Amino acid sequence: MTLARGYAALAAKEKLLPFSFERRAPHADDVAIDIKFCGVCHSDIHQARDEWGGATFPMVPGHEIAGVVTAIGANVTKFKVGDHVGVGCFVDSCTKCGTRHVDLEQYMPGLVQTYNSVEADGVTPTFGGYSNHIVVKEGYVLSIPDNLPLDKAAPLLCAGITLYSPLNHWKAGPGKKVAIIGLGGLGHMGVKIAHAMGAEVTVLSQSLAKKEDGLRFGAASYYATSDKDTFTKLAGQFDLIINTVGAAVDWNDYIGLLKIDGTMTLVGVPDAATPPVNAFKLIGARRSLAGSMIGSIKETQEMLDFCGKHNISADIEIIDIAMINEAFERVVKSDVRYRFVIDMQSLPA
Repeated sequence: MTLARGYAALAAKEKLLPFSFERRAPHADDVAIDIKFCGVCHSDIHQARDEWGGATFPMVPGHEIAGVVTAIGANVTKFKVGDHVGVGCFVDSCTKCGTRHVDLEQYMPGLVQTYNSVEADGVTPTFGGYSNHIVVKEGYVLSIPDNLPLDKAAPLLCAGITLYSPLNHWKAGPGKKVAIIGLGGLGHMGVKIAHAMGAEVTVLSQSLAKKEDGLRFGAASYYATSDKDTFTKLAGQFDLIINTVGAAVDWNDYIGLLKIDGTMTLVGVPDAATPPVNAFKLIGARRSLAGSMIGSIKETQEMLDFCGKHNISADIEIIDIAMINEAFERVVKSDVRYRFVIDMQSLPA
């Protein structure tokens, strides 16, 4: 066992505070990682405040982890001390389940989340990346390309793969028109990745306040959804729409922007009930309403390699860990461009 330092929520809706806990010593198939940076995901807030239910405390959030390998177990072959690595949303999965599918493991039973979960022994709690180090099985550690700065690469471990996976699955690329709803921590990654894939990208945002950024990220056009004329101008234009927002919006408005056989994919979780979906909006053009959640380890590594090849990383605001509670409030207000990343060197000794 080794002593770890971090910040934790001790109970639902309480402020995060300094917290010490024990990490296991590396087993033969484990990698020990010195955490340099950790992104702040909106899901960290939902879970620390028990807004989705099922939260356990104390909770050390954080699943956008970027760091450096400090030790490896005797059976580890993929990594060496000094490597730049990442850890995403899960740190283990069932390897013996009859339904196991390594390309779709994020949807399979037995997934062990990086925090707010228990390890495969069914007893030991998992604690996340708002801490100074972590120990993870080799098979759940990702290699970060050398040309990507660790601070800007950290959000790729959740925000990046959350957008890459549906763009990849629904084959965004040359000749495809893709719309991204919302230009936040998720949406700005979607614009960058879809553009690099060769798709024609449109941003659909509440206002034009971030238009300059959206065009800089690679969008070909940018429209305000507060202008109802937008939905008339863009009717039937898109092959794929990815909805990244957590606010309750009328999905029917956006479904009407799809071409025949178009798909709208949800990656954001609404914080309130949405209006019922009008069946005629779907059946009238053989449209689909779908959902997507992160990606497998295999696909996450593919995403990181893609981002390395195209020099894609997140636009971030670096914060000290002591600012985490303020950062949570700013995330809720969408007051960040575009992802907070914690500098773990700011942890008190």
